[in-house]
This record gives sequence, C-alpha cells and structure tokens, in this order.
Amino acid sequence: MPSPANNSPASRQSFWPSIARILLVEILLLVVLSGAVVGYLNWSSEVAWAEFKAANAQSAQAPNPSLHVVKGQTPCDRKV
Repeated sequence: MPSPANNSPASRQSFWPSIARILLVEILLLVVLSGAVVGYLNWSSEVAWAEFKAANAQSAQAPNPSLHVVKGQTPCDRKV
C-alpha cells in the first residue's frame, strides 16, 4: 500500500512535466511519420505516372494489330 507521502499535491504535480514531454515526443513522431507517408505517396505516384506515360508512348508507336488487314480484307471491305 502506498505511503501517504506519495499522495501529496507536490508529488502529483511532478508528473505534469513528464506527461508534457511524452505528448511532445508523440506529436513529433506523428509529424515525422506523416511526412514519411506523404513523401512515399508523392514518390510512388510520380513513378506510376512515369510508367503510365512510357506505356502510352509505346502503344502510340506500335501499330495496333487489330487494325491490320486480315485475310486480305480491311474492316471496311466486308461484303454484306
């Protein structure tokens, strides 16, 4: 059982600086982690956009095989 000396107002007030330091560390950690997440999302979206543009450039350069002549007829030469 704790002694009555530990329940004095002076001993309770000594906890507040410790609580404030803990909250400050938690807030700083949250800011750092948030910055890391935002940085990662920015980096990954730039990489994805570059891949998308590269794939789009490749598809624009390569002819579409579905538009080639099939069996000597183009799609517009079909007989009805």
